Amino acid sequence: MFNRRKFIKASALSAGLVALNKSTFAKLSKHTGTSSAAPKTVKNSAIIISTWDFGIAANKAGWEILSKGGKALDAVEHAAWVPEADVKNSSVGYGGLPDRDGIVTLDACIMDEQGNCGAVLAIEHIKHPISVARKVMEKTPHVMLAGDGALQFALENGFKKEELLTETSKTAWKEWLKTAHYAPVMNIENENYRKAAPQKLPGNQYNHDTIGILAMDAEGNLSGGCTTSGMAYKLHGRVGDSPIIGAGLYVDNEVGGATSTGVGEEVVRNVGSFLVVELMRQGYTPEAACKEAVMRIIKKKPDTAKNIQVGFLAMNKKGEYGAYAIQKGFSYAVCNTDKQDLLIPGKSFY
Repeated sequence: MFNRRKFIKASALSAGLVALNKSTFAKLSKHTGTSSAAPKTVKNSAIIISTWDFGIAANKAGWEILSKGGKALDAVEHAAWVPEADVKNSSVGYGGLPDRDGIVTLDACIMDEQGNCGAVLAIEHIKHPISVARKVMEKTPHVMLAGDGALQFALENGFKKEELLTETSKTAWKEWLKTAHYAPVMNIENENYRKAAPQKLPGNQYNHDTIGILAMDAEGNLSGGCTTSGMAYKLHGRVGDSPIIGAGLYVDNEVGGATSTGVGEEVVRNVGSFLVVELMRQGYTPEAACKEAVMRIIKKKPDTAKNIQVGFLAMNKKGEYGAYAIQKGFSYAVCNTDKQDLLIPGKSFY
């Protein structure tokens, strides 16, 4: 009898092996295995990990839930609220820089241990899009709501309409309009890179990125979330990978979860987070799976990859985690019973 699941696994494995060059395969092969069994999880191994420096504060909020035996889904939502409400964070939520028309649009998605998911795309006037995404998941038969429809749904569900364009962001946007030069700055979320970056950028272009969050609770259940204001001065209506399930975020409770950061267009083209999870299903460690996803992007567009940043962060069912990026500078934060406020530099190709 034809077994579709086994066929998909076998086909994915074959495709993955073909994509690897010999040297990369030699480095990664030690991390692979032939068993398709889900990794065993030890209870009370709660952990939360998030992208970038601001993941430390986010993790702290999420850990307040996990440390009391709370659900991973609640931890992810609470963690996301922190950067979403941070007026000093120019790439997520309230402090986010606008598009080229001076409009702040936000994207977010969330996914639980049962494979349920929700997302909002290009929503305006709502400070916490992660919570609207959760409402979409829990109260509608849909996965995604966009634009005016997402705003209408949020208001109908009690969310407050607010002006998200701060005076600081408005000033930066008006300065940018003088040249309207669009040049995304890599790793601007990393405090050390931000300090070293040119300070006279048109419009103070600290212009992306996102926060991706993965959590596992004491019961061994996984959830994830992703929220962003997207690239500054983008075309109005542009949506990157962050709210797209399989691109910016993917969770499979039998295997693990993954999230991405950087130039979303390249993540979407490679369905990056889903790819990372499927590689972990095949036996790759989280770091090795992230590396292979990065290598797919580099292989397809080597010239483009030299000038952009894309990074992946992953965690498997055992609570093991890892990351890999195209460029140096990507960092992520970890919080569990052993590690608090830990910031780890991700490995990179360049």
